[in-house]
Amino acid sequence: MPTMPPVEVRPTDLSQPQQAAAWLDLLDHYARDPMGGGSGLDPAVRQALVPALAGVPHFHSALAWQGDEAVGLINCFAGFSTFAAKPLLNIHDIAVRDARRGAGIGQALLAWAEGRARELGCCKLTLEVLSNNRRALAAYERAGFAPYVLDPAAGQALFLQKLL
Repeated sequence: MPTMPPVEVRPTDLSQPQQAAAWLDLLDHYARDPMGGGSGLDPAVRQALVPALAGVPHFHSALAWQGDEAVGLINCFAGFSTFAAKPLLNIHDIAVRDARRGAGIGQALLAWAEGRARELGCCKLTLEVLSNNRRALAAYERAGFAPYVLDPAAGQALFLQKLL
């Protein structure tokens, strides 16, 4: 059985066509997964996304590579904690190719995000996850994530949305 090359996580440069194509392919792979909605990226979104992100200064992303193949991605956006008066980094997307799951790639991507958050002087990393995504929940717990609670009597924070 051939040995897989080591995983290398590098910041994404969407101005590089090869990286942009690999990034879009991985994001679409994630969107096709039931935990990503199951339908893939809309063609109009695929066309608009890379140019739109060029104008978003608080976008931080990395790709996980094994040799010349992109096998995972993480997309983050900087925000701000008014309670800590410091920036925070929100993990918006994290995806690993189906065939490469369970090999530590997700943990490597999460470690990259933590390092990036520390470079930015962030007070915390945040993310959202579907409550039935047990595999992801276990991975996040291994990486040190826990439910957001200010006071146990008030319960856990919930992530809500209103489509516009």
